[in-house]
Formats: sequence, structure tokens, C-alpha cells
Amino acid sequence: MTDETALLQQIEATGEVLARARSEVARRIIGQERVVDLTLNAILSGGHGLLVGAPGLAKTRLVETLGTVLGLDANRVQFTPDLMPADILGAEVLEGDAGGSRAFRFIEGPIFCQLLMADEINRAGPRTQSALLQAMQERHVNVAGARRDLPAPFHVLATQNPIEQEGTYPLPEAQLDRFLLQIDVDYPDRDAERAIMLATTGSEDAAAAPVLDAAGLIAAQSVVRRMPVGEQVLEAILDLVRAARPGTEDAGAAVNTAVSWGPGPRAAQALMLAVRSAALLDGRLAPSVEDVARLAPAVLKHRMALGFAARAEGQTIEGVIAALVAEKLGMEAAA
Repeated sequence: MTDETALLQQIEATGEVLARARSEVARRIIGQERVVDLTLNAILSGGHGLLVGAPGLAKTRLVETLGTVLGLDANRVQFTPDLMPADILGAEVLEGDAGGSRAFRFIEGPIFCQLLMADEINRAGPRTQSALLQAMQERHVNVAGARRDLPAPFHVLATQNPIEQEGTYPLPEAQLDRFLLQIDVDYPDRDAERAIMLATTGSEDAAAAPVLDAAGLIAAQSVVRRMPVGEQVLEAILDLVRAARPGTEDAGAAVNTAVSWGPGPRAAQALMLAVRSAALLDGRLAPSVEDVARLAPAVLKHRMALGFAARAEGQTIEGVIAALVAEKLGMEAAA
């Protein structure tokens, strides 16, 4: 058996397992298929996801369900303005024994898990956000001068309320860039909301069953990184990301006028991984240019910012991205 044949078989087998996982999650998360797909996409790509939506849209339920279905050790932290780094990372405490000797012992914080839900992440102060940033990027923390590795895999799914901004600390660009995808969670349509009412207000609630475990997820992430990507898809990613940077030779007049800062190379890396994960979730052997167009908003919107004049004119980042996708790829971006 050639290496190429073995890889194709691994892609097909992994796609079948992921289809079962997606179906299992959908049993408890009704009417949010795109949200489920994007969240799975972020985890499969080895990254973190930022879930943006009003309260009551099943964001916490989604993270709990993913922890069960993917077989991950999951924790949840409610972020508040008085939350300190030690409340997340852990701390050393001085303990004594019966013999009178004393020694420091490290007590792990909730970040020592495989799937961390950072609820309302923008309510924490800059020091706490900075502590989380290191963990998200480096997969380890430093406490009392000692490096402590986090479990593998390690993923953060953070939530943010786009409506209520009083008493919040906007995430800095450096931290936003660490999120592979921004996942907008919208209200369900009427039929989906009816199904939610019937499914969640009875005497029993649907329970999720494990489909993967940590080792299986790591293996699936390895398959994603080995999936072939065609030259056309690669060029489409480069064309799109480079055109979104104001002040560069690839940017058009509209971007130079409207955008104050654009995506860096990490955006291209994220889009490259995301299109591979999307193909794997759909049971396909390779990503397409359509995947680039579909995932561009989730990858780019939190890595770009409008200038004051553009905001005053009523422009949106979503509109700028849609125009770029139409110009560079000749397609419509996902809503």
C-alpha cells in the first residue's frame, strides 16, 4: 500500500467518525448547524474558537456537549472583572505536615484541562487575559518560576456578549489573533426554536454519547494537517488575505479607505487549516475554493478593523470581506 493510498483511507475513516460526532452534537444543539460545524472546525484545526452571541443561545450547552462527544476533560470559568490570573492558572500554597515541616504544593487551576470554556472572556481584566493568552499560544503556563505543561489536546472556546459592553475590557488584537475562528451565534429560526422548546422543557433531556477520545482527536488533527491542498486553493487564500491588508500593493482602494488594520500571516495559516477541516467534516478528500469563500468571514472578521470614517458611513467588516471574496474569488461569502 502506498503512502497516498493509506492517507486517503485515513481521511475516509476519519470523516466517518467525525460525521457521527457531528450527528451526536446536533442531537442536543438544535438549529445551529453552522455554529456546530465551525466549532468542530476550530478544534479539528488544533485552534481556539470565539463564540459571539447573546445570552441563552446554547453556547455553554455546546461546549459541554463537545466535551462529552470528543471525550475531553472540560472545565468552565466565568470571567469577571475581579478574576485574577491565579484563579485560572493555579497557585502554590504552603502546607505543613504532622512532623512540623512545611513545603509549597502547586494546586492546579481550571486551565489544566483539555477543553476550557472561558465564559464572557471580555469581562476579565488585562492581566487575566494576558495569562490566558500565553496558555492559548504556548500550551503551557509559568507559575512561581516553573513551567507547567497543559494537557494535550488543549482548546479554548470563549464566549462574548456583543450586546452588553458596560464593564468589559475589549480583547486586544494580539489575543483576538489567537482565536482561529470567530463564530457568530444567531437566533434560531421559528421551526428550530419550536423544536428546542419541545426537546428541552420535558421530563428528559437528550444526552450525548462519546464518539472520540483525546487520542482519537489528536489523530484526526494529524490527518487534517496531512490533507492535500490544491494550488488553486492555496492561491485563493493568499489572494484574499493579502488583499485585506491596507497600505500594501495587493490592497485595493476600498480596503485602503475603509480598513485601519488587516490580517497577518496567522490568518492565512488559519484559513489553510480551516478549509482542510471543513473538507474532512464533509467527507471530502481535499478542500475547494468554495471552502475558502465560506470560511473567510469566520477567519478574517476578528483580525480586521474599520477606520473611523468607514464606521461613520455605516460600513461593516462583514461587508468589506464579502466584497473581497466577490472580487478575488468570484463567489459569495458565507452569511
